[in-house]
Amino acid sequence: MVRSALLALAVVALVAGCGGGARAAQSTTPKLLHQFQVVFPEGFTRADMADRVNAVKEIAERKSHRPVRISKQAYLAASRRQVIAGFGPNKLQTEGFLFPNTYNFDRKSTSADLVRTQLQTFQNEWQNADMSYAKSKNLTPYDVLKIASIIQGEVAVPSENKLVAAVMYNRLHLGMTLGSDAVLAYGLHLKPGQDLTLSQLDSDNPYNVLKFHGLPPTPINNPGAAAIEAAAHPANVDYLYFLRKPHSTHTYFTASYQDFLDHKAQYGY
Repeated sequence: MVRSALLALAVVALVAGCGGGARAAQSTTPKLLHQFQVVFPEGFTRADMADRVNAVKEIAERKSHRPVRISKQAYLAASRRQVIAGFGPNKLQTEGFLFPNTYNFDRKSTSADLVRTQLQTFQNEWQNADMSYAKSKNLTPYDVLKIASIIQGEVAVPSENKLVAAVMYNRLHLGMTLGSDAVLAYGLHLKPGQDLTLSQLDSDNPYNVLKFHGLPPTPINNPGAAAIEAAAHPANVDYLYFLRKPHSTHTYFTASYQDFLDHKAQYGY
């Protein structure tokens, strides 16, 4: 179970003109300032996005020979906590709400402008998700977003999104732990591909859903629309376990624990 392969996408694209994606800020001068783009792939964490902002800032300043206002630290500050419409009155960590997309900015755009646009894009996309099935299973919108982030962190093939969602729903229904390595890796701030140790697997980290029941405290990344849709509408299957096939992006699913163990041994895990 590894994080999405989208993390291997190119660092930035720099373009002239308005380009695609959402606009981070509108220029107040008659002359349109030179436009740049920042690309946030699905599954990026808030920290990943801050690092991407830093990389884009350096390239934009090198290309334009002018200072650029967005910065890593300002992005982290602007995205710390927000009240999110439809998710209660309290401020929440913005992990999960910073919608992954391609965003335009210019040298006068601020990190707060960028965060604001990401949050608005999330709201626009979230309105397309039907929460009626999840509500019938006593799941809140925030629960669904957490499940979407787990799907995004575990699945490399989008056609398997709804199957992983089904595993999450089924395990929650039966009172089982979720058993997601990706969730614990997020809680421990591990880098992509870094293996968990035995002591980490038994840690009391609040994101250790191999040990503790229920969903993690927050989403573990910022999922895209397909993962959100799958989290709201899982497949109608009885799967309880899944395992990434070796040397493959595909996943093996089963409802049998013994079958899971047999395939785990077969795959050399």
